[in-house]
Amino acid sequence: MAKHDPNEPPPPYYSVAVHTQPPLKSYEEVVYGVGPGLTPPPHPHYIPRYPSPVVAPQVSQSSISPSRKRRRCCESNSQCYGGSGGTLLVLGLLALAIWLGVRYGTRLATVAILYNDKEDHAYENPPLPKYDTCPNNTVQCDGIRDCQLGTDETNCVRFGEDGSLQVKSSRDDRFRPVCYKGWDQSYANHTCAQLGFRKSYVSKAIKSQESTGLALTSRSPFPIQGLVKVISSCPDQEIVSLQCMDCGRQQSTSRIIGGSIAKMGQWPWQLSLHFRGSHVCGGVLISPDFVLTAAHCFPRSNPSAFLVENWKVYGGVVSLDILPQPYLVKNILLNENYNNKTNDQDIALLQLTSPVIFNDKVQPTCLPAFDQQFPQGTRCWTSGFGTTEAGSGIVSRDLMEVTVVIISAQVCNRPSVYGGAVTNNMLCAGDLKGGKDSCQGDSGGPLVCQGESRWYLVGITSWGAGCGDRNKPGVYTKVSSVLPWIYSNMQRKRL
Repeated sequence: MAKHDPNEPPPPYYSVAVHTQPPLKSYEEVVYGVGPGLTPPPHPHYIPRYPSPVVAPQVSQSSISPSRKRRRCCESNSQCYGGSGGTLLVLGLLALAIWLGVRYGTRLATVAILYNDKEDHAYENPPLPKYDTCPNNTVQCDGIRDCQLGTDETNCVRFGEDGSLQVKSSRDDRFRPVCYKGWDQSYANHTCAQLGFRKSYVSKAIKSQESTGLALTSRSPFPIQGLVKVISSCPDQEIVSLQCMDCGRQQSTSRIIGGSIAKMGQWPWQLSLHFRGSHVCGGVLISPDFVLTAAHCFPRSNPSAFLVENWKVYGGVVSLDILPQPYLVKNILLNENYNNKTNDQDIALLQLTSPVIFNDKVQPTCLPAFDQQFPQGTRCWTSGFGTTEAGSGIVSRDLMEVTVVIISAQVCNRPSVYGGAVTNNMLCAGDLKGGKDSCQGDSGGPLVCQGESRWYLVGITSWGAGCGDRNKPGVYTKVSSVLPWIYSNMQRKRL
């Protein structure tokens, strides 16, 4: 859990593996813009190196090791997710989308980039993004699938900090609470299953001061947004509070602040992602079937990174020397808006081949509510198997934990810190004095903060300059900003 050179742009966190060949530099110099008129000084950024095809057990021969904490960009401009060829391809696809929109009057909505074992074998390079086609008269969130891939019905449900279920009305495109009258376990299970969870955990009535609400109208296989109508107020001012899963619980709570070895059960949602036998990134369990990690753990420059059979996921692990049976990956979904130059929206979702059985060692963390706030100064925790020293090629054999403090975007974007490189989809956490941080190999791992009784996933380890350097805190993908993408893709891949 460490970092990178203070004079360069934010590096992404990647895990680093042990090399049997002469040591290589763990970073390359890359300069990139981060917004209109903003070009930060060059910063080395860590890139995942994937192990070579033949790997000795427990030895990382990497050519893709994402650092435990961040991973910035790509190996070089020519390798950056396809390099110039990839850029031309993207421009070509954009031009095609525009032409089709003009020619046929349809909207082409970009959906998640999807890779799976069946599709990838047909490609020498990773498959192209898939696009959804929608008719002109498409109505969002009416419960009726108009678009070919159903993207018109995927971003229609969210949860408030009190668990309040909010559904977007097709009438005026506004989210409103669902009235509790008529609500029962059947509706609860139906709604949670719609979002990609297997069933509901608990639902109850809570009071609301909202002037309008959504009344239940019928029972049918339609999504919840197709089963409600807007009314002036909910009976008795009671609305639905829904939780789809028991989450964010620890079996072990004793810990030492500041870079120590974690105990079994302390961070039961922490996962280790192995590529061809080597740890390269962290991951976070959010449901029996889905894992969140960083998009930069899957560089386009390495097509084999998109073959699901190359990956194994381990849970309930506090030592890489003692591994249980792995979970296997069914699908790899990358955020289509991920920018490998700026690290914006650095998020990926893995669907597992079979559900995880929860126990004392393996539990999911809670996704935050859309309006849940963790202000500057909030003490949170990050964990992972990343290196404990910037530039090191050896990951930690033990799961490490460290407490970090949320730092405001305003502070983090100061010229002395990251000079404008932190977007609205990122958050900073650490210590401006240095010393406490994540590092290469921590990439994709969790930044969690404690609520009243549960732990919430606030960030995904993404990038940073160095590891533990002064004025260079860790930068994380802000989970609340990408919640619509997470829920939409869990819904698209629901069982």
